[in-house]
Amino acid sequence: MPRDYRAATSIRVLLAEDQGMMRGALALLLGLEADIEVVAQVGTGDAIVGAALESRPDVALLDIELPGISGLDAAALLREETPDCRVLILTTFGRPGYLRRAMEAGAAGFLVKDGPVEELAQAIRRVLTGETVIDPALAAAALGAGPNPLTARECDVLKASADGATVADIASKLHLSESTVRNYLSSAIGKTSTRNRTEAMREARHQGWL
Repeated sequence: MPRDYRAATSIRVLLAEDQGMMRGALALLLGLEADIEVVAQVGTGDAIVGAALESRPDVALLDIELPGISGLDAAALLREETPDCRVLILTTFGRPGYLRRAMEAGAAGFLVKDGPVEELAQAIRRVLTGETVIDPALAAAALGAGPNPLTARECDVLKASADGATVADIASKLHLSESTVRNYLSSAIGKTSTRNRTEAMREARHQGWL
């Protein structure tokens, strides 16, 4: 049966969620909708593109924080590899910075997980028609929040500083000099109005900049 015909009768959904119980529950609940079919389920970010190329979903429903690459990074890859697939971000963390990054990655929607499944099903239908669906409270918060003040390199350095990495560790990983790493860290600390790199990373994550 041609995919175009199936898409006319049911919406093919790829579901990416690292928590098995949550993933199974979402698949079950969405499967109860007469016009929605969950055609692929993955638990890691690295598996998203491959599963999409194999199952050819109409909508990819992605969590953000996944093992491997994030749902936001996967959304950007899907835009290149499967441009006909609409991406809907579903996350526990309704952060303005995440919303901005999701839109930049080409996502068609952004919802938090505490909403009813009926709203999620309706959002899936709406993004397939070309609409952009964003959680209203998060949209309002994003309008009041400023843009990410950190440069891409400052974000890289903060990410690399996790788990107690030393300046030398960060420099080696990112192929930078130690003095350059210190400069980036100092700049990031200043921009986040924090006292040290640990607080800077925590604040950047809280804002959704990382």
